[in-house]
Amino acid sequence: MNNTEPRSTTQAVERALSILVLLARNGPSRLTDLAREIGVHKSTASRMMSALERFRLVEQTGNRGRYRLGFGIVRLAGATATQLDIARESRPVCVRLAAELRGTVSLSVREADGVTAVVQEPETERNWIGLRAPLHATASGKVLLASFGFEELGEMLERPRERFTPHTITAPGVLLADLNRTRDRGWAATSGELEPDLNSVAVAVRGPGGRIVGALSVSAGKTSLRPRDFREVARILADGAEEILERLHRFADA
Repeated sequence: MNNTEPRSTTQAVERALSILVLLARNGPSRLTDLAREIGVHKSTASRMMSALERFRLVEQTGNRGRYRLGFGIVRLAGATATQLDIARESRPVCVRLAAELRGTVSLSVREADGVTAVVQEPETERNWIGLRAPLHATASGKVLLASFGFEELGEMLERPRERFTPHTITAPGVLLADLNRTRDRGWAATSGELEPDLNSVAVAVRGPGGRIVGALSVSAGKTSLRPRDFREVARILADGAEEILERLHRFADA
């Protein structure tokens, strides 16, 4: 057995993840067996298990010294499954809306301090799927920001924000006013805030439980998607968001 302590954070993370894989494969296991499998001293494995326990990723069984996967794993798996469900059920809606609105339609979800597209129709040279975009400079991000609670929104407004174009809103008071408008009218829009020649409109997408699970948006050049069109485009997107919700309900009931 290699008794060498982890030499880097990356190595420690890899070993902790290896523990989860072993528990998934072998079921409840003793600490000494896990330490031997991943090549660390028992004391090192014990510290890793304590960290995993704090996040409820592992838990001790009734048998002293044995560990199994915890319910934190179920929570993470549920979040991933939800995003997969949303992507699958929203794609046909995005395809139809992209043809109707003659723009790039995306279904995006929050990822930490950003927003990430999980569906994009049609495929273009600029592929946003999997890329994290800023919350404050995108219509999808603003829709999600407008749903934040008071405390979380206050913390976000205290952080510095990157200016991507001369039109990017970075001042806390101005951004807050924009988010209040978004909340009141039920949709968000950006005009050249992320890219100089790109406009976008977005609405929230709710899941069967009523919680906001993503944002449905359309983006196009300034000459194609004009500010005077935003309200009508938002109405069409809102109908699309309702259709996605109905599809999620049908999937959940199937």
